[in-house]
Amino acid sequence: MAISSKDQHTPAADIGAGGKRLSFRDELDSERYSVVDEDWAGRIPAQYGVAPRVRIGTSKWFNLLWLIPIGLLLLVVGIAVAKGLRELPAVQDFMAQYPGTSELPDNAPVGFPAWLGWQHFLNAFLMIFIIRSGITIMADHPRFYWTRHSTPGKDWFRMQKPVPEDPLYTAKADSITLPDGVGLPGRRHSIGLARWWHLGVDTLWLLNGIVFFILIFATGQWMRLVPMSWDVIPNSISVAIQYLSLDWPAETGWVNYNSLQLIAYFITVFLAAPAALITGLGMSPALSTKFKWISSVFSIQVARSLHFVVMVWFLLFIVVHVTLVLTTGALRNLNHMYASRDDETWVGFWIFAASLVVMIIAWVAATPFTYRRPRVVQRVGYALIGPAQRLFEHIDSNPGQYTEKDISPYFWHNGKYPETDEYKELEQTAFADYRLVVGGLVQNPVELSLTQLRALPYHEQITQHFCIQGWSGVAKWGGVRMQDILDLVQPKPEAKWVIFYSFAHGPDGGIYYDAQAIEQMSYKLTMLAYDMNNEALSFGHGAPLRLRNETQLGFKMVKWIKGIEFVEHFSEVGGGLGGYNNDHEFFGYRQSI
Repeated sequence: MAISSKDQHTPAADIGAGGKRLSFRDELDSERYSVVDEDWAGRIPAQYGVAPRVRIGTSKWFNLLWLIPIGLLLLVVGIAVAKGLRELPAVQDFMAQYPGTSELPDNAPVGFPAWLGWQHFLNAFLMIFIIRSGITIMADHPRFYWTRHSTPGKDWFRMQKPVPEDPLYTAKADSITLPDGVGLPGRRHSIGLARWWHLGVDTLWLLNGIVFFILIFATGQWMRLVPMSWDVIPNSISVAIQYLSLDWPAETGWVNYNSLQLIAYFITVFLAAPAALITGLGMSPALSTKFKWISSVFSIQVARSLHFVVMVWFLLFIVVHVTLVLTTGALRNLNHMYASRDDETWVGFWIFAASLVVMIIAWVAATPFTYRRPRVVQRVGYALIGPAQRLFEHIDSNPGQYTEKDISPYFWHNGKYPETDEYKELEQTAFADYRLVVGGLVQNPVELSLTQLRALPYHEQITQHFCIQGWSGVAKWGGVRMQDILDLVQPKPEAKWVIFYSFAHGPDGGIYYDAQAIEQMSYKLTMLAYDMNNEALSFGHGAPLRLRNETQLGFKMVKWIKGIEFVEHFSEVGGGLGGYNNDHEFFGYRQSI
């Protein structure tokens, strides 16, 4: 369902004296969507991918579902080998010397305080939304790369068929649908909502983690999570043999974890959790463009791949952790974490059961709630992550991070292509009659041909594109800096936002548009590009003119630009939310992360 904003905003007249075009607001769809229903996103159909695959060598792909029977076979073999090893005198002596636990300092705490139980529950509860929304984000570009660029055939992991030969195949066409109980949400190309869940809950998870780190160091609990001697290695080998032989080690978690537990907890708390934060920030266009000494090595695709690997670690850890908790003395283990007591009463079980009910209800309700109340999800998500986004987007950067050798061999197409007669006629004449209309709250409105645009001071930059879907590419852009356009038209003091209008229509009708803060128009890497990689901009990449604003994600870099309007606020334009994707698909007008 969509709500019209025409009754809230009265657009200024689009045609001025002498028939001169002043604005393109009459071509906008002024509706804003309030639910996700069958009409949402232009009725984009469901599309399902393939079983997860990992590339072997240059062209072979291994179906990861084969790991299930292979893993079961290896488990059976491992059990048989471990049982045989335990019969060997040398192994028995080794296990007697290294029973499975390392010595703790005399001042190490014993037991589990109540705050640790609450932290444990909150962490598990928040991880539900983080992992599910992360899978939906992954499904929007279901491929991972170790290269800086996202060239088909260079992916090391995919959940989609090989990219077809169609030269106009888009990244959005590559997205896949997920079951609603798995993804959050499951609908295809619902990445806008998934990101509000992911980034918003990430903020809460980070705050919970900060409190956790403060408390474990303040109370000494850190000593139970950090290996303090090298004998943790042989002890962990001993524990592994005990687990595999099905003659499991004694559970002593109230006093001291066994060495295999210790290593797993240490990796999760001190390596995986910080890695999740660092790799997440590594996918920010604003930060990557600013801190180029880091992102030149630690590229968005490396960050994205490592972020995925961290998620896989968390999933494996959760499965193994829960399995062992329930099979090595469930009542005592649940009492440890949920009741802060070391006995085999049912208190911890019932507290655990109640927490499990809460998590199941949240799991089941999250996706339907998102479909019914997407604007609530957006508002809450923005309230949580918005301060960081506002902070990061005020970062200006200098050119020079990349050279021509870094230019990507493939740069994905994206967006709905322009199909109007107006655009086709201009394209047939190589845009000889094209005019860029620049107006609104300016002292000197202008209409500029491509010849006039090329006569302005030429600006060139080699930069990396960050698509909200996750793919990236480095290209060389040539054109005119937006600062030169500002100098030409002289914006009035009340102009705070700049609206870019496209020849292309959005999937729900009405032309595509996006609002940009006027502050960012003066950034060194904000420009109107008419060249790409030393050639005129191609149709698929936005001919004749497209925006480059390297502090933002790709959907904000409008292609096929027909007009620019300076306004006091974007609330008076279109659906009033700052852009076509914001009005229709719940994206944000600030997307520097």
